Amino acid sequence: MAESGSLPTGFSELEVLAVGTVLLVEALTGLCLNSLTILSFCKTPELRTPTHLLVLSLALADTGISLNALVAATSSLLRVSHRRWPYGSEGCQALGFQGFLTALSSICSSAAVAWGRYHHYCTRSQLAWNTAVSLVICVWLSSAFWAALPLLGWGHYDYEPLGTCCTLDYSRGDRNFTSFLLTMAFFNFFLPLFITLTSYRFMEQKLRKTGHLQVNTTVPARTLLFGWGPYAVLYLSATVTDVSAVSPKLQMVPALIAKTVPTINAINYALGKEMVHRGIWQCLSPQRSELDRAR
Repeated sequence: MAESGSLPTGFSELEVLAVGTVLLVEALTGLCLNSLTILSFCKTPELRTPTHLLVLSLALADTGISLNALVAATSSLLRVSHRRWPYGSEGCQALGFQGFLTALSSICSSAAVAWGRYHHYCTRSQLAWNTAVSLVICVWLSSAFWAALPLLGWGHYDYEPLGTCCTLDYSRGDRNFTSFLLTMAFFNFFLPLFITLTSYRFMEQKLRKTGHLQVNTTVPARTLLFGWGPYAVLYLSATVTDVSAVSPKLQMVPALIAKTVPTINAINYALGKEMVHRGIWQCLSPQRSELDRAR
């Protein structure tokens, strides 16, 4: 991991600035799109359903990922001028917890949305409010539990190779890291991925028989694999080999890819829906919204 008091080994100032710029674009894009999604849910009564509550949970998690990326972008720019991590060791631990919490919540919320869609389209019955609320609470409490464990000694948060953000420390590769990673990955990556894949597979089989395939059944699972798969490969490889042999620049690739997930999710789950478009229009045009209510 990079030292906190100097430019990281293997990175020039220009490269640090380039990474910071990419992170800034990813952060602002994700924040804008997911903020519009959240506001549209608040403004549109038709969206206040149990199924859309699961999408709202996903948007909140992705907003947290984008905020984490914004901090990383800011620290990248500060690192060039001040040659140090600006938030101290406690800030590193706090940012590691926040980033891990929202990442796990995003992954598990995607699985919850997949199951909710399967329930809606395949059972032809509305998802109950108590079921949706229970799912959201379970997702966030479970994610908070796993994100807190490194603070308590099982796993450890440390600087990423660039030294501008903090994440689970995979450089040690010891028994503590290995036991935590394998257990955490099963419950928070492989299990949600399995739920997502099977839910959309059953949904596709059911809807193709009726000729009404109303949702994209391939993008959500591909997003999980594309967005979080590189992190999974990096972490799992650290359990069997020395990742110091991998160049720091290559180690930064999974982090940059993962920060695109909030944008992809916002487009796939919310902004492509006509009802959400109406909510966004109401957010951006409050006078038109008042006119519609008057009618």
